[in-house]
Amino acid sequence: MSADYKIQQLLEEVIKRNASDLHLNVGAVPTFRINGRLVPLEGGRPLYPEDTERLCFALTNEEQKEILLANKEIDFSFALGQLARFRANLFHQKGYLAAALRYIPAQIRTLEELNLPLSLKRFTRLKQGFILVVGPTGMGKSTTLAAIINEINEQRAEHIVTIEDPIEYIYPHRRSIISQRELYLDTHSWEIALRSVLREDPDVVLIGEMRDYNTIAAALTIAETGHLVFSTLHTNSATQTINRIIDVFPENQQRQVRAQLASILEGVISQRLIPGVDDTLYPATEILLVTPAVRAMIREDKVHQIDNVITTSSEIGMLSLEQSLANLVRSGKVSFETAHSYALNPTALARILGKL
Repeated sequence: MSADYKIQQLLEEVIKRNASDLHLNVGAVPTFRINGRLVPLEGGRPLYPEDTERLCFALTNEEQKEILLANKEIDFSFALGQLARFRANLFHQKGYLAAALRYIPAQIRTLEELNLPLSLKRFTRLKQGFILVVGPTGMGKSTTLAAIINEINEQRAEHIVTIEDPIEYIYPHRRSIISQRELYLDTHSWEIALRSVLREDPDVVLIGEMRDYNTIAAALTIAETGHLVFSTLHTNSATQTINRIIDVFPENQQRQVRAQLASILEGVISQRLIPGVDDTLYPATEILLVTPAVRAMIREDKVHQIDNVITTSSEIGMLSLEQSLANLVRSGKVSFETAHSYALNPTALARILGKL
């Protein structure tokens, strides 16, 4: 016997609970991710195949339904009236339809509201350069980028062009003009969109994600031509990010790419969301600001030395992940055990907090 769930009611429950995600899988109760933890719907009944099919198809139009059935998966976003937007990934598992729905609040929060370091505001004042927000999936990269982009929108008269798959946050027109382009809705491919963006008179370009050689190469070119470019990568740290970008190119091009990246990179923000003692998620950030010394290290293939620069340059706004985690522990927001489990260098965290 199928469960009588309505997709509208489940999405409204996401908003009510301030969950980040909703999961719909055959054999499981509809499940919310709340402050990083999976929480089944209380008193809910497990979903049958006909339930997930009905709920998934309620989210799609005919074209999206055809793509889902033909390709076995689809990414798109949609609005729930004026309440919020959701990013949907519908997919097949064990032959049945399933869904992962990410909640995107209608209101874009500020850096202050997100508890992020105010040193990030320096990136909103740049006229050109390359800034990356990196970290694992689900760690708030899109939310941080939205806060930075909207700060530019509020403070400066610029043409901001975004290329996203799919569009997540909807930016209001303030001092800037915002042109948001969604893959497959407004353009046929990343390659075409990135090639044509330079003809659209942009000042600021947001590339939702750098996925491969082509998107990385295009992002570097756009930044090199005097634009302010923001993007994301699924990497764990600033040094790993720099190495990933260089390594995607053939070996005979890597010296040129190091020089190119050294001249345009302005900063890397690596982010984690850490469960607090009060069940709130707090951001821990690594911040690399690209100084002349860092540019030389990139150019001369000495990227491994950058971690030490970050650790010893807090006076100019740099921050290591372990220093950020230590600040959360000292403030009583996060336990040492939790911080220790998220640290890239647990020994360094213990040393900062005098645990060694």
